[in-house]
Amino acid sequence: AHELDAADPLAQYRDRFDLPEGVIYLDGNSLGALPKATPARLEQIVRGEWGDGLIRSWNSAGWIDLPQRVGAKIAPLIGAQGHEVIACDSTSVNLFKLIAAALAMRPGRKVILSEPCNFPTDLYMIAGLEAQGLATRRLAERDKLAEALDESVALLLLTHVHYKTGALHDMAALTEAAHRSGALVLWDLSHTGGAMPADLNACGADFAVGCGYKYLNGGPGAPAYAFVAERHHAVLEQPLTGWMGHAAPFAFTDDYAPAPGVARLLCGTPPILGLAALEVGVDLVAEIGVERLYAKSQALSTFLLECLEEAGTIAPLPLRERGWGEGALKLVSPANPAQRGSQLSFRHPEAYAICQALIARGVIGDFRAPDVLRLGFAPVYLRFEDMARAAQYLAEILATGAWDRPEFR
Repeated sequence: AHELDAADPLAQYRDRFDLPEGVIYLDGNSLGALPKATPARLEQIVRGEWGDGLIRSWNSAGWIDLPQRVGAKIAPLIGAQGHEVIACDSTSVNLFKLIAAALAMRPGRKVILSEPCNFPTDLYMIAGLEAQGLATRRLAERDKLAEALDESVALLLLTHVHYKTGALHDMAALTEAAHRSGALVLWDLSHTGGAMPADLNACGADFAVGCGYKYLNGGPGAPAYAFVAERHHAVLEQPLTGWMGHAAPFAFTDDYAPAPGVARLLCGTPPILGLAALEVGVDLVAEIGVERLYAKSQALSTFLLECLEEAGTIAPLPLRERGWGEGALKLVSPANPAQRGSQLSFRHPEAYAICQALIARGVIGDFRAPDVLRLGFAPVYLRFEDMARAAQYLAEILATGAWDRPEFR
């Protein structure tokens, strides 16, 4: 581990984050760590731009353009043009806007196709439109999605990296299959953006959304982002026609006229503090490069699996079934690193208690019901030494039954 850390070209960037002493943070796929530059940037906005500039800062400090500016910086990370991405609202709200927009673009079609166990908010947003009689939800298993596409499907809605298992969808192949059936495609990049390369335009994607608080390190509740392919800009209609999405918001007319391009996805007043914090994280990811981040993520996760295998904590790879009675973890992420995102997930009937026992030792991962232990790899601030120690603690917890304590239940 020390040799790998010494040769790591990204090691220098660890010092750009404010990390608690003695903590191995394997939950950056839920909330990214704090960049050291973020507090100073927020201080500048609060005391200088807000405190001194007051309302003038909407113009003098460029607040009014922050959604477009941050969106344009995210765009190269996901294979989009700068004018195709805007940072605004939450992932859930952006999903609703784009699902509704897709339905309007495919009159006569009402089916939204997705998969069981997609991230809940993706499915809930479909349900909200279904309750209004505007949509019909259809779910198909991963290997049956292409077969489920027909002339009734308006939109294929999928998460590129599965939030629980980390399994990757073939974005290009599924987008092409959807287009052959006449459907549009909306990709949720919440576990992709900032963690691994994506090329929306090369794949022909129509829409995408993603969050800013995971691998982009924008802070808790950071604004999300939305992508609309340029070819759809002129016809896009979204249902949340707030004043900031108006073509002339300060004309204060009674009738709505949509702004040109992706700016029509705006709704209410932009959250300036959240966008500024997100911009710091995006700038840092862009400086490092998502290709380098993903390469290190794959190396970290492979090394952790090797450590766990050596300790007898999981079955030898390639993985074979092993009974829970033997105390082993079952890998539910793809064993091939090229087929998974920046995480590893393991199934165990005591996953919650194991997760709590790890946290008590300073290894912060997370639990996903009913029985999944999920470990995320934000490689910019993780070391191979962290992987070795996390494997050591996990092996110890399983070997000794240390999870079986009242405080971990």
